[in-house]
Amino acid sequence: MKKLLSLALISMLALPLAAFGQGTLKIGTVNMDRAFKEYSKTKEAEKKINDAKDAAKKEFDDRTDAYKKALEEVNNLNKQLESQALSADKKTQLAKDRDDKINNIKNMEREINEFRQTRENQLREQALRMREGIVKEITEIVNDKVKTLNLDLVFDKSGMSFNGVPLVMYSRDNYDFTNDVVTALNKPGRASTLNTEMPATSPVATTGTRANPPAPAKAPAAASATPKKP
Repeated sequence: MKKLLSLALISMLALPLAAFGQGTLKIGTVNMDRAFKEYSKTKEAEKKINDAKDAAKKEFDDRTDAYKKALEEVNNLNKQLESQALSADKKTQLAKDRDDKINNIKNMEREINEFRQTRENQLREQALRMREGIVKEITEIVNDKVKTLNLDLVFDKSGMSFNGVPLVMYSRDNYDFTNDVVTALNKPGRASTLNTEMPATSPVATTGTRANPPAPAKAPAAASATPKKP
């Protein structure tokens, strides 16, 4: 293992040393994390995701309220069935109504779980696509700067090693061109290929009406009630 590590280090150092010997090595650094956060499209994408999460939580809460109402109706029917004054026919009718509502509640449980999983997956996938699109645009700007500045190597100052150690321990300020990248990204009128529009959500089957949507019999864990932030 030590031998392999030594060979790896030698191979990594060979090119820089050779370039230094020729006096041609040009190095640049960029803070990708800062570029990502300061890109206006990042803020726009985050707002779209957060708005979609709020809408999903509202729909989840509406379904939960409807479920609680359905439970109360079942409990009321059970209390009525305990009455000794009811006729046999009335008891039979009430029992049928109660059983129908119980079956409806079971459907509500299934549907709310499908709703939660579907929305969480949609938000997660959309957040990932937006992030990939933003990183792609930043990388394109960085590559343009590499060509303009005729750089041989570029390091990400925000990058960390597997051991949690910064990949770039030190660099001169004049090597860093993060400001140029952020300025280029936010340049007015710059064409962007990033689509921050949220796709239409897939419909989730319901047994209730839109005014009284179904909800889970046993609400999912609190952490899952609101789709997690990407």
